[in-house]
Amino acid sequence: MVNIYRIVAAASMPAGLTLALVAMGSPRALDTEAPFLAENRAAMDRMMTGMNAKPSGDVDGDFAAMMVAHHQGAIDMARAELHYGHNERLRRIAQQIIVEQQQEIIAMRAALDGPPSKAAATPEPPQSTRDPAAVSSHP
Repeated sequence: MVNIYRIVAAASMPAGLTLALVAMGSPRALDTEAPFLAENRAAMDRMMTGMNAKPSGDVDGDFAAMMVAHHQGAIDMARAELHYGHNERLRRIAQQIIVEQQQEIIAMRAALDGPPSKAAATPEPPQSTRDPAAVSSHP
């Protein structure tokens, strides 16, 4: 009998992870983790799609859009942990991730809707016109 969860999980996982699970002697891992892995893969796919948005010409808006997608991906993955996970410490961390990432999404959206900051009103000069002594040596 073919286990559909095993097929779905194997199809949605990177080949290396699928091989690693089988090589570790854990064929049941695909059976027991399939729903989690499928939900997690869907969250990561949505996140990557959102982060790969076409540039709009608005650096701030593009940054916020990509970061919102990234943070929402973290929220979705944390929800998968809450839904399927058993480790209470990790479940508490997942709850914290949800709260903190939601707060950051709200803050980024508010920053886009509010007046520009003083730093945004007076941009720094291009790198070529700065004093070389004032430029940091590390990236």
